[in-house]
Amino acid sequence: MSLDANDPVSLLSMLVKCASVTPVEGGALSGLENILGAIGFECTRLTFKDDNTPDVDNLFARIGTGAPHICFAGHTDVVPTGNEEDWRHPPFSATIEDGFLYGRGASDMKGGIACFIAALKRFLDTKGDDFKGSISLLITGDEEGPAVNGTVKVLKWMAENNHTPDHCIVGEPTSVTDVGDMIKIGRRGSINGHLIVEGVQGHVAYPHKAQNPFTVMMSVLNRLMAETLDDGTEHFQPSNLEITAVDTDNPATNVIPARTEAQFNIRYNDTYTGDSIAEHITQICRAAAGSESDNIQLTYECSGDSFLTEPDEFVTSVCAAITAQTGLEPELSTGGGTSDARFITHYCPVIEFGAVAENIHGIDERANIKNLETVTRIYEDTLKRYFP
Repeated sequence: MSLDANDPVSLLSMLVKCASVTPVEGGALSGLENILGAIGFECTRLTFKDDNTPDVDNLFARIGTGAPHICFAGHTDVVPTGNEEDWRHPPFSATIEDGFLYGRGASDMKGGIACFIAALKRFLDTKGDDFKGSISLLITGDEEGPAVNGTVKVLKWMAENNHTPDHCIVGEPTSVTDVGDMIKIGRRGSINGHLIVEGVQGHVAYPHKAQNPFTVMMSVLNRLMAETLDDGTEHFQPSNLEITAVDTDNPATNVIPARTEAQFNIRYNDTYTGDSIAEHITQICRAAAGSESDNIQLTYECSGDSFLTEPDEFVTSVCAAITAQTGLEPELSTGGGTSDARFITHYCPVIEFGAVAENIHGIDERANIKNLETVTRIYEDTLKRYFP
C-alpha cells in the first residue's frame, strides 16, 4: 500500500508496521516527521533522559504561528505483544481482514494519530496554510512507560519556546460502542499506597511468643475495603480503593512472618487531592490498627490529581462536530483510567476523543476501518469549526 496522507488506513498501516514498543521509537516518529514535513509542518525531534529511566524520543510539529492554537496529543509507543503465536496475524504486519486492520497499537493509539493527520491534510488542502492560527502535534514515545521523558518534558519545552496551545485534543480511543458516544472532559486522580505491618517472627505452634502481622493487616485491609470514600460529585463517579497485592515473602508453612506488605490503588475524584486522600487513608489505617498503629508504615505515590475541563465553547464545538458526523450526542465522561491529559491540563483546556477501543493491550488488537474514516471526518469538522 502506497502512503496516502489523506487516508487514515494508509497512515495507520505505516505506523503499525513500526515495532515501537516502549521505549523503542521503531521508525514511527521518523515516519510521522517525514509526512508532516511534506505537508508543511516545522518538526522538532526531542530526546529526553533521566536517572534510572530509558532515553525517549518525542516529536513536536507545528504549522502556523498565530492564535488560536490547537494541539493534538498522542503516543506512538505500544505495550509488548505477548505471545505472538496467539495472534491471528503477526502483530506488526498491519494485516487487513473483514473490515479491520490488525496490529499492536492499531487502537491504542496509532489509529487516533492516523485519523488526525488525515484530517489536517484534508483541512489544509481545502483551507490552505493561511487559516490564521496554528495547529501542532505533540507525539510522545513514553505514554505506555514511566511517562517521565515524554509529554511532561515536551510540554515544558513547548512553554519555554512559546508553543503553549490554547486547546488540546488527546486522541485516545474514548468511544464505547459507537464512534462519538463518549468524550472525556476529565479524569479521576490516581494514587498508589504501600502498607507495611511489622510483627515478631516465631513458630506457629507458639503464637504467644510471636506477633502475627496478619492480625493487623487483615483488620486494616477489611476496613479499607468497607470504606465509602465519597458518593461522587457533579462530573465524577465515586472514588474507589482496590487492593492489588499482599505479600509476606514467607516460604515456610510453620513460621509466623516478621512482616507483611500490601499495595492498593485509589482512583479519586475532585473531593480530594493526592495529599488529602493520603491523609484520609492514613487516618483510617491507623484507627483500624488500634493499639498497634505504631507497627504500620504507609507510603504513597501519586501519578496525577483529578482534573476537569469545563463544558465550555470548545467542548461544545467538538460535540457539535461529533453530532454532525454521527447523529450522536456524546456523553461527557471523566471515567476510566489515566492518560497524558493529566499533564496537559496544567497548560490548557484538554479533552480526549477517539474511536472505539478495539481490544487495546490484548491479543489481536485492531482498528475498525469504517470507524477510522468517521473519526477522521470528526477531526476535520472540528478543525473547520475551530478555524472558521
